[in-house]
Amino acid sequence: MNWNLIKLQIIELLDKHKRITTVAEHLGLKQPTVSFHMKSMEQDLGVGLFYSKAGKIHLTEAGQSLNHYAKKINALAQEAERVVKEFDERGSGHLKIGASYVPGTYVLPSILSAFSKKFPHISISLTVRTSPVIQEMLLNHEIDIGVMSAEPFQWAPLIGETLCEDELVFFFNPQHRMSRYESLHPEFLKDVPFILHGQESSTRTMTLKWAKSMGIELRPIMEMDSLEAIKQAVLTGDSISVISKMAIAKELQREELVYRAIPQNPFKRYIYFTYNEDRIRSSVFDSFFDYLRDSVRSY
Repeated sequence: MNWNLIKLQIIELLDKHKRITTVAEHLGLKQPTVSFHMKSMEQDLGVGLFYSKAGKIHLTEAGQSLNHYAKKINALAQEAERVVKEFDERGSGHLKIGASYVPGTYVLPSILSAFSKKFPHISISLTVRTSPVIQEMLLNHEIDIGVMSAEPFQWAPLIGETLCEDELVFFFNPQHRMSRYESLHPEFLKDVPFILHGQESSTRTMTLKWAKSMGIELRPIMEMDSLEAIKQAVLTGDSISVISKMAIAKELQREELVYRAIPQNPFKRYIYFTYNEDRIRSSVFDSFFDYLRDSVRSY
């Protein structure tokens, strides 16, 4: 089959937009040209890749399989073009960063703002998702860098460099009966209303692992996938939860919340600078890594 990037871009864009007219506009092509490439791919491969339903174009199962690789190839082509251009544009470039919720919300914004002032010719885009989603984006070459809270890991071909520890703590409002204790015993938590993090949260995973290791069963009354929503629920109620100490730094300073260490906790979590070892580390990449590493030392 005579592959070219246009055909692979058509596959990816059709999966996203479901309309030939929209794909043609994105690529600067005429609609008959897009249709020609679609038919050409099906004829060359000998399998149906597309089907029409309710006025929209969808990918068949075979088309979805092809799209899995099209996304990676398109992302690599974009990266190759960007990296080569950087050799002729010293001091400039673009970084696509993905971050999990704690570093993406409470660590990176101020660092990125300061970095942009120091390197005004480097543009940055930040995507905040759960750690598993950021890992997948790195594997698919959709982002250059990941900054994630996670337990120690080995995810070849992903490389993780530790920036700092991300300490998890129990937290509650100052009027909560738990605030009477300087330290908590696991048994204290059996009958306390508890707020769990969402299903994909690494905090939830570590909380449940800890409870199982202690032989206790928590009493969850709510489940939330927003850190700010969890904080507000704890601020105004009699529930407790687990959170990164970084995420409540301001509330602790204002004495709106209190925290206690998780007793007998063998599980450690860290903030990692992560990247795919298959991607070239450009000068822009290294400039950001050095700046981020120096900045995080203050946390």
